[in-house]
Amino acid sequence: MGSLFSMANTKSSQSESSEISPNDTCKRQRMSPASIEECPRLIPNLPDELSLQIIARLPRICYYHVRLVSRKWKATIMSSELYKVRKELGTTEEWLYLLVRVGENKLLWHALDPRSQIWQRLPIMPNVVDEESHKGSCRLWMWNMVEGIRIAEIIRGLLGQKGALDEMPFCGCAIGAVDGCLYVLGGFSKASTMRCVWRFDPILNVWKKVTSMSTGRAYSKTGILNNKLYVVGGVSQGQAGLIPLQSAEVFDPFTDTWSQVPSMPFSRAGVLPTAFLADMLKPIATGLTSYKGKLYVPQSLYSWPFFVDVGGEIYDPETNSWMEMPNGMGEGWPARQAGTKLSVVVNDELYAFDPSNSVDSGRIKVYDQGEDAWKVVIGKVPKYDYTDSESPYLLAGFHGKLHFITKDVNHDIAVLQADLCSNLDSSPSSSTPLSPKSMHGLFPESAAETDAVVWKLVASRGFGQAELISCQVIDI
Repeated sequence: MGSLFSMANTKSSQSESSEISPNDTCKRQRMSPASIEECPRLIPNLPDELSLQIIARLPRICYYHVRLVSRKWKATIMSSELYKVRKELGTTEEWLYLLVRVGENKLLWHALDPRSQIWQRLPIMPNVVDEESHKGSCRLWMWNMVEGIRIAEIIRGLLGQKGALDEMPFCGCAIGAVDGCLYVLGGFSKASTMRCVWRFDPILNVWKKVTSMSTGRAYSKTGILNNKLYVVGGVSQGQAGLIPLQSAEVFDPFTDTWSQVPSMPFSRAGVLPTAFLADMLKPIATGLTSYKGKLYVPQSLYSWPFFVDVGGEIYDPETNSWMEMPNGMGEGWPARQAGTKLSVVVNDELYAFDPSNSVDSGRIKVYDQGEDAWKVVIGKVPKYDYTDSESPYLLAGFHGKLHFITKDVNHDIAVLQADLCSNLDSSPSSSTPLSPKSMHGLFPESAAETDAVVWKLVASRGFGQAELISCQVIDI
């Protein structure tokens, strides 16, 4: 037994450049005649209940190796009971799941264990779906999924250029995570908006199609409330082009069912002074954040290439209704490319990234609910000028810290942890502090030299010319 845990600890201390493929591990496994004999217990001379408690305390990255001990160990590792015990013991772990695009239309998921700094490849997403056509027949559509295609293409489609979609090599689905699983929702297939939803189960390591949305939509926004997945806005394909959606719906993962949510009123879009402006300016949801038990949806009006922020609206699940967002919150919500909003909640604080006007630095703001104002909490965020990139940076929150995901000068994807100087502690961390000297050559010096925050490198990995698309954090 001592050798078993020695093996697990050795594997979990690999360098950050290591990457595990569960499928490759299984291929290397060869069953000898002696290993075919199954022990009636997980660990000899111990009751299985106690063995389960021991296994639940192992780092999750070790499970890909210890499951090869026997068929019974594999069944235990892939059982929901083990993860219930982990939750009861408080040994769950937050992993970062990162979606990147390689080449023109290849999307890949990678999972990062921040503790061991080990990356793991996920199975390829399914690329063919059955979807009903408008005539009621079934067709096979090649489904190239992405969340971050250039916003300009969306706007051109919304203005009636129907041929734009046919030239898109991949199209925008929404990404969400609830109840320990990843979800990929909707998007385009050819020139049709899709209703289909795919779920990835990290325990079973498989993708599975679940109940479709009631409405086909692309570029929708997702958020989690009360262990349910909400989907709002987006666009749908109409006869004259893309049509912005005000509708919303909610998915219950425990019953595998969708329910309708009242549509967003877009109340400020209805007070435009002239019918001409009302027809020209299209309302669109530019973000969604679950904050203090409600959904916060910033909104914009646009007529390409002009965007006008018009605040936003808040959904309250208790009253099942929408209300206007406070003026300071909505009007001051920082916007990135083409009006979209990048935000995350960490320790009940709402943070948003403001790319500012500098090509080599940005700012992070925090919302002060008492004063209804956004305040700069990090004045300089290290980033390079990737104006041609669709999603050059992402925000994530895990281990109680704010994280910034971007690419350095070598095009390696770097996961950076922000430690505010006023909140620094002596708790152990696997992250590597980045002093201005160590960041030289990786990020602009102006962004490294700041007294407000200490940046720590959680992990980095070279994915070639891969583009950042989206990320989610799952606690299992």
